[in-house]
Order: sequence, then structure tokens, then C-alpha cells
Amino acid sequence: MSGMTQHWPMPATACRRPHILANAPLLAALAMAAGLWLSPTLARAAEDCPAGALGTARVLDIDPKGVRVGTKSFPDTLPLKPKEVVLTFDDGPWPTTTAAILDALKAECVRATFFLIGQNAKARPALVRRELAEGHTLAHHSMTHPAATLAKLPFDAAVADIKKGIAADDEAAYGRAAGAPRVPFFRFPGFAATPELLAYLDQHGIAVFGADFWASDWNKMTPEQELELVLKRLDATGGGIVLFHDTKAQTAAMIPAFLRALKDRGYSIVHIVPKASAQAG
Repeated sequence: MSGMTQHWPMPATACRRPHILANAPLLAALAMAAGLWLSPTLARAAEDCPAGALGTARVLDIDPKGVRVGTKSFPDTLPLKPKEVVLTFDDGPWPTTTAAILDALKAECVRATFFLIGQNAKARPALVRRELAEGHTLAHHSMTHPAATLAKLPFDAAVADIKKGIAADDEAAYGRAAGAPRVPFFRFPGFAATPELLAYLDQHGIAVFGADFWASDWNKMTPEQELELVLKRLDATGGGIVLFHDTKAQTAAMIPAFLRALKDRGYSIVHIVPKASAQAG
């Protein structure tokens, strides 16, 4: 798929070598001397990862214009290799559960994408800023996650909810909203889009994300049942964009075991970010 490139991969093996990541400033200087651009995500990776951590295998730059991915909703998905996984979480931030998931991701040196609800971001800016500080991608999921879905609202009302959500997310994360989103990634609540809303987002250079498989964690189940279900679906798809909700206690309890299972089964993590030229200042 055009508009997506890999840059400066961060192999899982590197995450198991703290002395390498501790020299991130040196790597940046060497990259500049060689005329290369160092990934901001790699530059943020100067942290000590425990031996055997899953790690983040590579970073995928996305030019958001015209991007609609996730085979549950669209014909295409991200250009992933076999057994590569993109972790995404919807609906947060939420007390306790989001923090627990962030703890689990940090323990494994893994980066994910959080599709924030604006009203939750506004209520809990400290959690939003923690997500940002720990190198995760902050994307958007509307202001209110309307129960009727954006697709059933009048067009102007749906657009207003999208714009308010983006502004609230960016205000919580960066202290101000720049008009255009800092990260032009959006996921429709309930995956309920309309041609008109898709055209609106495309006109404004905002990528739309579905998923390739999900944990169905909106249903009540134990962490063990959720783990079994999501691993079954993962093995069936061979990788892809996975959807969780960081508002769910069962998911928060399950994530550490899921990350260990990914490593044991030979899967690797891809972190998605917008191309630098696509980000608002």
C-alpha cells in the first residue's frame, strides 16, 4: 500500500540490550552525521528493557491521506509481514485499567495506539500524557462515542463530535489543540462510517482504521477466556491490527499473558505513527 514506509526498525533483540538503548543520543548524532533521519520513536527508546522482553520490532510510518485499513471494515490492511501485530486500544483513558495496560506494555517494551474518546481524555489528562510520554500513538475515537453511532447522527452533528474529540484529545496531550490533529488517525465508534463521513476525513487528510481481528472484550468473560479467544483469532489471521478496549478490567488483567504468548508464538509488534509531514505543529 502506498504512503506507508518502514524506518529505523527497533528489533526485539535491541530491546534486550539496555546498553544499546541507553546510547540513543549517540545513535541520533551518528544518524545525523550520516545524513539519516532517526525515528522519534527510537529516539524515545532510551529505557532499560528486561531480558526476554517482547519489544517493538519496527515502526511503520503512515501517510494518512486516503488510508482506510482493517479487513473487518475495508478491503485493505496495513502492509504487515506474516506474524506482525499492531496493538490498538479504544475508549480510554479509564481509571485503573488504562494504567494497568500501560504498566504491562512498559514491562515488555511494547508500543501501541490508543484511540481516545475526547470526554475521557478531557477528564483524565494525566493518563493521556503518560501514554504520550511512554511513546504510544494517540489517535481519535470521537468526543462522546454516541450510542447511536456517528453514522446515525446528522452529518453536521457527526462532524462536530469528531472535531470536538480531536480537540479534546490534543488539549489533554499537548496542552493545546492546533486545529488539525497532531496524529491524523481516526476509528469510528462501532466501525459505523458513512460515505459522507469517510469523504470528510479523507478531505482533511485523516486515516481511518478498522481492525483485522478483535477480542470481543465488550462481552463479559474471564481474562482466561478472552486470552483463549484472541489467540485463536490471532492464529487464524496470522497477525494484523487487533482491537482491545482499555476500559475493560478483563482485558487489563489479560494483557500481560497475551504479550508473553505473542513472544512464545513468534509474533512481533509493529508500532504505527504518522509521517512527520502529516502531523500538525
